[in-house]
Amino acid sequence: MIKKAKFLISNTDYTKCPPPTKPEFAFIGRSNVGKSSLINMLANHKGLAKTSGTPGKTQLINHFEVDGRWYMVDLPGYGFAKVSKSARGEWEKMIRQYLTLRENLEAVFVLIDSRLNPQQIDLEFVYWCGQNGIPLALLFTKADKQAKSKTQLNVKKFLDKMLELFEEAPDYFITSAETSQGKEEVTEYIAHHVEEFYQNSRQG
Repeated sequence: MIKKAKFLISNTDYTKCPPPTKPEFAFIGRSNVGKSSLINMLANHKGLAKTSGTPGKTQLINHFEVDGRWYMVDLPGYGFAKVSKSARGEWEKMIRQYLTLRENLEAVFVLIDSRLNPQQIDLEFVYWCGQNGIPLALLFTKADKQAKSKTQLNVKKFLDKMLELFEEAPDYFITSAETSQGKEEVTEYIAHHVEEFYQNSRQG
């Protein structure tokens, strides 16, 4: 369980991020998927990531240090943000560079709205990550907003789409920022990867 999380720095350039000496886990998703609320729930810190009713509020690479051992990274969302084409192009370049060049990135959590059928924009982003060898896991959000059977059906549809693209579907978790569903599983997943990172560092 996360004991202490604090905001560290915001950037538009991956080269200005904190030194890559600690494992890093990034969170990204379509605008309005509930990313900030989920980050705050996982971190036990209501005001950590800025939540907003305006899609596209996060426009920087935001680093938070967790328990002095790893970094949680809030990335700008994709899609729907009411910004100019040139600004969106800059964001996309910033995100692409960060995801492909950040050497201590252990995994990117791609947030998917569990209330929806598979969205093309999500499928394309996950496929792009796969093509570029970026380790990822899926976080299906807002599971409290509907019946469990509906969530499971939409998750299955999305995973079936994944199997059309990849030999095996990525790891996934069903979550709710409201009820804290998935909190333990996600933090355990991160803790396991953090331990592996430090073991490999010692061996290297």
